[in-house]
Amino acid sequence: MRGISACVITFQEEDRIGRCLEGLGFCDEVLVLDSGSTDRTVEIAKGLGARVERQVPFLGHRAQKQRAVDLACHDWILSLDADECLSAELGEELRALRGGEGFALPAAYAMPRKNRYLGRWMRHGKFWPDTKIRLFDRQRAGWGGTDPHDRVELKPGAVGGVRTLRSPILHDSYRDFSEHRRTVERFTEIAAQALWEEGRRAGIWDPWAHGASAFFSAFFGKMGVLDGWRGGLASWMAGRYGYLKYKKLRGLQKKAGR
Repeated sequence: MRGISACVITFQEEDRIGRCLEGLGFCDEVLVLDSGSTDRTVEIAKGLGARVERQVPFLGHRAQKQRAVDLACHDWILSLDADECLSAELGEELRALRGGEGFALPAAYAMPRKNRYLGRWMRHGKFWPDTKIRLFDRQRAGWGGTDPHDRVELKPGAVGGVRTLRSPILHDSYRDFSEHRRTVERFTEIAAQALWEEGRRAGIWDPWAHGASAFFSAFFGKMGVLDGWRGGLASWMAGRYGYLKYKKLRGLQKKAGR
């Protein structure tokens, strides 16, 4: 049976890291890569038996997660964010899978992510099923995407494909609405810079068009309306994200005189 390393990147997560790590006892290694926490994150992680490494400065979401993968002892990687944990059902599904097939055939496994937003589990909109690849063979897959929207991608020529599991990861998406707003502000700056570096440019109507498209897609297309006021608020913030990303891209264009 091949070994498995659980990898988690952290920064100031003392209120959430315990819940994240407690369900990972079936893994052969739990690796926490911290980017300079000054709270009790590292102490708690070590107390739960994790191997803690340090990477400062933070390399960016994609590169920091890949750094953790590179430091791991085993090829099979279970990657979680500090605000996530395995549901009891997913833990059992992974244990059964490991004891049976041993993760041998697919290159990676995807799983739905169940998001709690402002105190309620969401069932619609962009919050469900929110499927993510989080278990993979690092010889055949790794972290890709564009910051801040990292994702696991299969390497060229990888065999085995992706299999989707039934049970969910549990995700406490934001501590409160203020954190959601701060995250949108920070992530849109990163995303706009990434678009600029890729050579993308925005027209005068692009912020409004992308904002409206994101809102209507989340609220009506993905039925966020069925999650009540939380679904409406989350959809509005999805629209705000789309608007701000392209508004900030236009700001970079003006700064460069283009």
